[in-house]
Amino acid sequence: MSTQERDDVEYKVVVNDEEQYSIWPAERENAPGWKDEGKRGTREECLEHIGRVWTDMRPLSLRARME
Repeated sequence: MSTQERDDVEYKVVVNDEEQYSIWPAERENAPGWKDEGKRGTREECLEHIGRVWTDMRPLSLRARME
């Protein structure tokens, strides 16, 4: 059974240097270039958190060039 099919998996919110967000199973090591953002919970809780905090989908480097 994959982690997406299980509802008992704890997830964490991760963020990269471009300030892009994702979720990752909490028990797994982060992929290279991603660090813990601080939020943990169910898949739905983590996605709701990302929806609140990630208000500008443009990568950080693009935002900086546009300023």
